[in-house]
Amino acid sequence: MLPWARSASPPGESARVLAPVKVVSGSHSDYTPAMRVVLKLGTSVLTAGTDRLHRPRLVDLMRAVAAVRAQGHEVALVTSGAVTAGWEALGFPPRERTLAEKQFLSAVGQGRLMHIYESLAELYGLRTAQLLLTADDFRERTRYLNARTTFENCLRRGVLPIVNENDTVALEEVKVGDNDTLSAFVANLVEADLLLILTDAPGLYTADPRVEPGATLIPEVARVTPEIWALAGGAGSARGTGGMHTKIQAAEIATRAGTPVVIAPGDVPDVLVRVVGGEQLGTRFLAHGSRLEARKRWILAEVASGRLALDEGAARAVRERGGSLLPAGIRQVEGNFARGHTVRLIAPGGEEIARGLSRYSAADLRQLVGRHSREIEGLLGYTYGPEAVHRDDLVRL
Repeated sequence: MLPWARSASPPGESARVLAPVKVVSGSHSDYTPAMRVVLKLGTSVLTAGTDRLHRPRLVDLMRAVAAVRAQGHEVALVTSGAVTAGWEALGFPPRERTLAEKQFLSAVGQGRLMHIYESLAELYGLRTAQLLLTADDFRERTRYLNARTTFENCLRRGVLPIVNENDTVALEEVKVGDNDTLSAFVANLVEADLLLILTDAPGLYTADPRVEPGATLIPEVARVTPEIWALAGGAGSARGTGGMHTKIQAAEIATRAGTPVVIAPGDVPDVLVRVVGGEQLGTRFLAHGSRLEARKRWILAEVASGRLALDEGAARAVRERGGSLLPAGIRQVEGNFARGHTVRLIAPGGEEIARGLSRYSAADLRQLVGRHSREIEGLLGYTYGPEAVHRDDLVRL
């Protein structure tokens, strides 16, 4: 099994785990488990060191995405480049390094960038979707769940989600800040098996190789420590917003939540195919703790906003089998909570048996108490699924 392959799937996750697939090249094994990969492309990779989007590089990258998809893996793409695309479209006018200027260029360039991606994806029979996110989409629970649902639908239906920060509307205080960090948030959101950050550097070095000729590549980082942070240095490119520092920050965020990270050079042929196939390229940051453990910590750390009293059958299904909670098994709803908030699940004897994220608000659930899941849409006029609390969002106590 590859270092970043999951050792065990959280309850309810088995439906999305695909069968082992044949590796095309560069692996120590003929077969590898199918993975969910978040691929982050920085401006320096997309421009190949120039002042414009480098079409041959983009063709190569999309071909690699198609190849990995053909192997059975799932890919979500986090991309920079909207500002550069806008600057290119306007004929490279003098630039002001202000948020307003960046938002203006991003507004000009985002559609152009997506058009390029869509055109290239069509060459390989891929369908694409655009997702523009801000920090609030990760901070606010309802928006977080809605974004996750959109990602899941894209990946389940074979659509390539292409993600960027919504620079045109994001104020400074609600910005993610850079697409390295955004890619880590997306990796956590979709529970990725691997975050691959492509950059203009071969990986993390023992010192700045531009200054220290004897600096060597660090192939593996077990944990991000102060010593690793000290190796980060400053910004790596005048064209991008982040350097190695933001990439290490992204690695720390993702690995804490159970997703391993590889920082690798974007100019290496077939780098995506080779890394997914298990070849050692760049610097690999090992995950510590499973995604399920990170999810449990997150749910248990939340202050519960309400209580759901269960009947005996529902309590047994949750307690003994770790099953989802359906509206039919709810006897009473206590508290005022919104969709996505944490609730306590209470057995008939008054014991708290589990805690989880409610897929419906308290007001909605009060209408659904004791009702069959097929009645949800008729009662509410919409549905977020048949479960009140899905087993993937539930921690038994």
